[in-house]
Amino acid sequence: MATTADIKNGLCIVINNDLWMITEFQHVKPGKGPAFVRTRLKNIKTGKVVDNTFSAGHKIETARVEKRTHQFLFKDEFGFHFMNTSTFEQVMIPEEMIENSDLIKDGQEADILFHAETEQPLTCELPAYVELEITYTEPGLKGDTATNASKPATLETGAEIQVPLFINLGDKIKVDTRTRSYGERVK
Repeated sequence: MATTADIKNGLCIVINNDLWMITEFQHVKPGKGPAFVRTRLKNIKTGKVVDNTFSAGHKIETARVEKRTHQFLFKDEFGFHFMNTSTFEQVMIPEEMIENSDLIKDGQEADILFHAETEQPLTCELPAYVELEITYTEPGLKGDTATNASKPATLETGAEIQVPLFINLGDKIKVDTRTRSYGERVK
């Protein structure tokens, strides 16, 4: 058991037999009345986000979770298959558990969050940026960098994103996996 003094971003807690991750928190000490902690909680299984307020000193039940690095192997009709880089054990992750799953390519590393007691995978997070090659886009215009105009491009994984006009077929680019946006061209 922990108290509200132990609250921090990324802490997993148990509320009504569900696992919730704290994504934001703020300790508040008003002029009148007791102190409290405002939190924003994300349900690990459903992804639902709710706001919750705990009074100061409130006991909360924490859940032990472990983040492990895994390497993506392949995808089939059952889901995405990953291998633990230290123990070489394989784990299958359903597609709905991975946000922007079409940005992952063979050999890519990802962090998988496991419940420590049950060894059940909870979430799968891709790295913030991935380097991918452009497999199809309209021809680029040299020197066309002054405007914020963009065009669609297909990546080597089959994903489609918007890129600046000067990007050509075969260019390698960095893609932000959180927003599915163009980051920069890679040399």
